[in-house]
Amino acid sequence: LHRHRCSEEIYHVTHGQGRMTLGDTVLDIAVGDSILIRPGTPHCVENTGRELLRILCCCAPAYSHDDTEIL
Repeated sequence: LHRHRCSEEIYHVTHGQGRMTLGDTVLDIAVGDSILIRPGTPHCVENTGRELLRILCCCAPAYSHDDTEIL
């Protein structure tokens, strides 16, 4: 579980299925789903299927290790 102070992220599932924790909400995710992660929101994702879980991640501003806080 982690969060980003400044960056907003969008995860788009391109293969497989999983479970997304987004703040206090837990969502099942699958191919075609897109998830908006606002700055400061704790989040993590796990693979719940037998196939690889592939996610396209877009960050704005660009990802930085300095902006990531592990919780």
